[in-house]
Amino acid sequence: MEGLADLVARALAEDVGGGDLTSEAIVPADVRARARIVQKQQGIVFGLAPAAEAFAQAGAGGLEALATEGRWRDDVPAEVALVSGPARALLLAERTALNFLTHLSGIATLTARFVAAVRGTGATILDTRKTTPGLRELEKAAVSAGGGQNHRRGLDDAILIKENHIALAGGLAAAVERARAAHPQREVEVECRDRVEVAEALAAGAQRLLLDNMRADELRAAVAERGTARDVRLEASGGVTLANVAEIAATGVDLISVGALTHSAPALDLSMLLRPS
Repeated sequence: MEGLADLVARALAEDVGGGDLTSEAIVPADVRARARIVQKQQGIVFGLAPAAEAFAQAGAGGLEALATEGRWRDDVPAEVALVSGPARALLLAERTALNFLTHLSGIATLTARFVAAVRGTGATILDTRKTTPGLRELEKAAVSAGGGQNHRRGLDDAILIKENHIALAGGLAAAVERARAAHPQREVEVECRDRVEVAEALAAGAQRLLLDNMRADELRAAVAERGTARDVRLEASGGVTLANVAEIAATGVDLISVGALTHSAPALDLSMLLRPS
């Protein structure tokens, strides 16, 4: 990942500050150790690259991966990685490395649960731009590791006309017309809040509709409204949970975007244990 070294350096600087007072007071500078990173909870591990970078920048040795990223693990506890080096260096990097690992593994794991919940329906699970500032590329990579697909990475790679754009453009049809004129080769997606807006967006020539916070019956109505226009994709968004995602997928929508994948994924439980070497 471009910029990974700088990102990890900032994370280490945030944690270390002027130095590790505890380790410097207790652990002799010449002591070496071997660290085991252990997965204690079922799920998918992701984030070994930033973890390895943290240990390297702290002055420890290379990280030896023992887990395959993107593969679900039921048999836990299980070793994820080994790292050897000066004990102080390992302790210096521990929290930063684990912060990346637990957070990104949590995203991959939650994504895998959503993907499993809609399996067989034909619906695809997407992420959103609701990411942690500065971590978007890593978080979207974690979604991919969990079996989901990435939606827009930023404002510069897709057109999504939302309610504020419509209000400023003077109407939905006018917004679509301007977007198509400015970027004729781009897919135009329009946010729709009700059946009236669905019909208007279809009539305006939108190629993708984001169905915002619609109930299952409203989603089915939108699918029916689309009819045989299969080149128009329908994306359900808003209020999607593990409890209702299967019902949403069963309505016939093509895509389901889930902000919770990145903004609310619980951390996967991992820990690091040191032994003198």
